[in-house]
Amino acid sequence: MSALIVHLPETPVTASTELEYALTADGSSVARHGAARAAMLPPPGGAGGEVVAVVPAALVSWQRVDLPRGVALRSPRLRQVLEGLLEDRLLDEPEQLHFALEPDARAEAPAWVAACDRAWLRGALQLLEAHGRAATRIVPEFAPQSTPQLQAVGEPDHALLVLTGPQGVTALPMAAATLPLLPAMEAGTPWLAEPALAAQGEQLLQRPPGLQTAAERWVLAARSGWDLAQFEFANTGGARALKRLGSAWSDLLSAPEWRPARWGVALLLVLNLAALNAAAWRERSLLEAKRVAMRDMLTRSFPQVKVVVDAPLQMEKEVALLRQATGGASDRDLENLLGAVAGAGAPPGSVSAVDYSNGELRLKGLPAPQHAAIADALRGRGYTARSQADTLTVQAGEAR
Repeated sequence: MSALIVHLPETPVTASTELEYALTADGSSVARHGAARAAMLPPPGGAGGEVVAVVPAALVSWQRVDLPRGVALRSPRLRQVLEGLLEDRLLDEPEQLHFALEPDARAEAPAWVAACDRAWLRGALQLLEAHGRAATRIVPEFAPQSTPQLQAVGEPDHALLVLTGPQGVTALPMAAATLPLLPAMEAGTPWLAEPALAAQGEQLLQRPPGLQTAAERWVLAARSGWDLAQFEFANTGGARALKRLGSAWSDLLSAPEWRPARWGVALLLVLNLAALNAAAWRERSLLEAKRVAMRDMLTRSFPQVKVVVDAPLQMEKEVALLRQATGGASDRDLENLLGAVAGAGAPPGSVSAVDYSNGELRLKGLPAPQHAAIADALRGRGYTARSQADTLTVQAGEAR
């Protein structure tokens, strides 16, 4: 999944604001990162590339609510329900905030709600859209997760400690005085820091952190299941839906997590192709074996035939010549054709005219309603009959 990931600043965005961004070609690694005004941001690149807006941790508050019965992600009264549930917990008026419910939230179950300033978010998204970089998804920089993790982010003079885990997201200034305010952590809790904050973080926590750049963190955030584009910011319209479909297809073609599936599909195609080729080879072998057997039968039965071109036709001609030489009767002879018609139930004395030529017998005078019954009876005896007006044409074998 190729994407342009834009980290929104904490201050209101204007046309002159420098926006930090990261480009990824596969959805998991950083191909390029930097900062530019909205008008100068690079395109996502690649088929199905998308633009992802990242909301910084300092601007998102997290609340845990119990959704009442009948309320879920697509409920028309979800916004009103969330305002009622959170009204007494928020410092700002609910009307000034944008709410987003966690993925797969269900009624009558606890769910996380992310809240941020509505006007600030609207201004940032409108600026991106005005310069051809409309966000297809909005993700939080940090979100609650099952495994606790501590991170140091920001600039050395404005650094934050962010703790994520089942208890939510806690962001505090990076200082010794704020450490007691962090929720209790188990020993060995994973701990990461941006390279510029590694030494400061090690001195504060007395253990070295793992290193993770801001761009790497944003790419990781873009892969989460969260999407804050809900309610008024929900992605709608055919163009955006098509772009999301293209992004999903691109993800399927290039994302690392889909590599086993791609290999599996490729292997399945190769196996099917090999099986089809093997079946075709076997059919060709069987057909060639039958042709060889027919040629051998013809040359053994009629040694005078030196060149075999069409074995069945040559066999038929040789048999006809042999029958003619010995005076034997053929199914194509007039006597046998007349006997077959009589045995098929033709009424005696009903034939008014008989014409025979080249093994084909034409009878006139038979009642037209009986043509079909006579033809069915003849078919069981190895003859073919066709009806045209008052004439019934009979010949041995299949019609030519």
